[in-house]
Amino acid sequence: MNIAKKTSFLLLTVALLAMAGDSPRVSRPTMMTMEKRLDDRITHLWDDNPLSVLGSTRGIYLEGYGAVFTAEVNPAVQPLTLMNPVLTPQDKINFRKKKLERIPQLKKALVEALADTASSLDPVPANEQVVIAVTLTRYQWEDTTGMPAQITVQGEKRKLLDAKRAGGNLDSVVRLTEY
Repeated sequence: MNIAKKTSFLLLTVALLAMAGDSPRVSRPTMMTMEKRLDDRITHLWDDNPLSVLGSTRGIYLEGYGAVFTAEVNPAVQPLTLMNPVLTPQDKINFRKKKLERIPQLKKALVEALADTASSLDPVPANEQVVIAVTLTRYQWEDTTGMPAQITVQGEKRKLLDAKRAGGNLDSVVRLTEY
């Protein structure tokens, strides 16, 4: 075998070994699909609140860690409008009550979305994380006592898929944190 053939063979072998060792890459179109699904899920959570997702969900894949999605969510429509430019104390109480009622609904939807997202992210390795973090909108006039500013759900992809296949008991494999 001449030196050129040996060199070509060696380069091809090195390239194949390098490709075999690379982690799977999650494409931007795949992440965009998951972003849209999360936006749709949250937007349709409450019939009276078509603006529950402010902006768009953003997702990134961190090689060696997993997929992370972030969104800003407004669980209740603020009562301050052009037709109602001054909030009464009762408006503020009603807004707070509605928001507090919806936070558990949001948490449940996020846990379900986490498992569904894990199922759809084939290129993410099974031992990596899937994370959804939402920041809750706050207004200056609002009483936020006892309300989280952020809710994060996360889990290892393999455990999420196993729990989903076993009947959907996700509580034991999802880490839910509030800040």
